Amino acid sequence: MDVEVPGELDLVAALPVDLGEVAIRVRLDVGADEAVDPRPSRPPLRAKWHVERDRLEASAIGARRAQLGEVVGASTRFDTGVMLPGDSVAITFDQPGSFVGLDALLTRVHTPELLDFLRTAATTWQDAGYPDWAQADRVVPYVFPIPGLLDGSGHHDGRRPVAPHGLTGLFCYDTMTLIGPGTWRAAWAAAGLAAHAAERATAGRPVYALCRPPGHHVTASAYGGSCYLNNAAVAAEALRARGFERVAVLDVDAHHGNGTQQIFYDRGDVWYGSVHVDPGAGWFPHYVGFADETGSGAGQGTNHNRPLPPGSGDQTFLDAVRDLIAQASACGPGGFGAQAVVVSLGVDAAADDPESPLQVSAIGFGALGELLAEVARAVPVVLVQEGGYHLPTLGELVATVLRPLRSLRG
Repeated sequence: MDVEVPGELDLVAALPVDLGEVAIRVRLDVGADEAVDPRPSRPPLRAKWHVERDRLEASAIGARRAQLGEVVGASTRFDTGVMLPGDSVAITFDQPGSFVGLDALLTRVHTPELLDFLRTAATTWQDAGYPDWAQADRVVPYVFPIPGLLDGSGHHDGRRPVAPHGLTGLFCYDTMTLIGPGTWRAAWAAAGLAAHAAERATAGRPVYALCRPPGHHVTASAYGGSCYLNNAAVAAEALRARGFERVAVLDVDAHHGNGTQQIFYDRGDVWYGSVHVDPGAGWFPHYVGFADETGSGAGQGTNHNRPLPPGSGDQTFLDAVRDLIAQASACGPGGFGAQAVVVSLGVDAAADDPESPLQVSAIGFGALGELLAEVARAVPVVLVQEGGYHLPTLGELVATVLRPLRSLRG
């Protein structure tokens, strides 16, 4: 079903419409104004689901305000979808077959073991009876195979826990990234939308992918940081598959994208640069994201971190972004010569955002959009949504970044 939107279509926004654990399920009739609240009954999880739902709404409404045009959704269930209350955006419900080739891209980004675990974790957890006897209706790790546990114990990698709550710690590195019955479907759809956005970007105009859940904290073999599949990495691999030999990933989320860094750390064909709050000042992901992490092997020199002190504002943030763009764009000695760029677009560096101490203003985000527009005039650009936690301003901040890009043509 299509809902027509008047006005010029300047940018494409990709929106997953079956979000599973962060679902907004509504009637599919035009003008639907009621959403069935999918939040579970357990109080510790209710707030998280509520926030994720509202974050999606705020981002999508912000994109509409920027008059970006078409919102493309692809659902793994044809009878569910998203219609924002009181909103009028174009939502196209495609069959799951729209993401042809996604599984191949995922295997280039993540290990088969991680993909198999994510695909089956919720069902395995339910079948083992955890919701009943453990009063735990979401998959959560119980123990982690850290070196302090295993070193000197005679353990070898061939041994894997049999109990699901033991096995989960092999793939999940925190206790906040839960898996529910719809999580795999949601993550798969978000990754597919990132790949779809990359495909669309090859036509020559920037593409914005409104992905939920986000993804830049997922490594090749482990998930965490409220992320399950690395959408930005999938977009980069999709561009590589289309013949772009050198792809840059520019991460402007307030938190370092440890997953994207790890996936491409020893590769020379994908450059990664991140501006983020200094993990050494006590911020996620704590263990990585420092300036001396520059890549290894073939990837030596293709990883660039710009950790910022807490309290950094527009000038410091934008100077770091300019520096990263120069490194990614320049050809010749010291430059990467990117032929396409994926932007991990988080807006949690905002002064009002509760999840980071950075102090970037709305004016600063507008300037960020201008910088990205300059990049998009030279090479294809895909923007993949990552973080952002201040609901009253989230949507408008996203729109502020995207407005300078809307008039670019392919």
